[in-house]
Amino acid sequence: MSKIKLTVLGISYSQTQSGAYALVLSEENGNRRIPIIIGGYEAQAIAIQLEGLTPPRPLTHDLFLNFARAFGIDLIDVHIYKLEDGVFFSKLHCEDSKKELFIDSRTSDAVALALRFNCPIYTTEEIIEKAGITLDVEEYNSEEPQEEGETETPETTDSFTEQIRRLSIDELNRLLSEAVENEEYEKATKIRDEIKRRENKK
Repeated sequence: MSKIKLTVLGISYSQTQSGAYALVLSEENGNRRIPIIIGGYEAQAIAIQLEGLTPPRPLTHDLFLNFARAFGIDLIDVHIYKLEDGVFFSKLHCEDSKKELFIDSRTSDAVALALRFNCPIYTTEEIIEKAGITLDVEEYNSEEPQEEGETETPETTDSFTEQIRRLSIDELNRLLSEAVENEEYEKATKIRDEIKRRENKK
């Protein structure tokens, strides 16, 4: 069965499920996308790695990385191999100097680990056909990836987002450092998004 390589395109708030997020994976050599609903903790774990933030203490996925490296175990790749009743199933392809193992994993955890191990993510053509949506590059807003059928509402912001939009870049960077130090990762992600939004306008 041929494998299709995926990249992590981004994370946005899910407009279909309260308190959830949409993880968007992109076909590496194509314009098809797979939106996957994930929980808040997993979204933070992925966003922190995407944004290059360094928490003062290791998060669970960082601990997994440190533990694996301490025992000479490497994550070779992640395979999203099945989609059943709207749930994606994934396996971690691991190996050490003696053997290789395939370990079942939630897809959100698998992606968070793939980013930390810097290993590829694969799926099948069947899953792309079942769950994928096609977007033109020009239609995609990298700051707020959307699920199929969602409409963008840029004017809808929470109070914290409104507050940080009034701050200078220096104030934002200082606030970002404080948020990471205090392990307030959801705030840190929003601050980093605001910094990136302004950088993209230059």
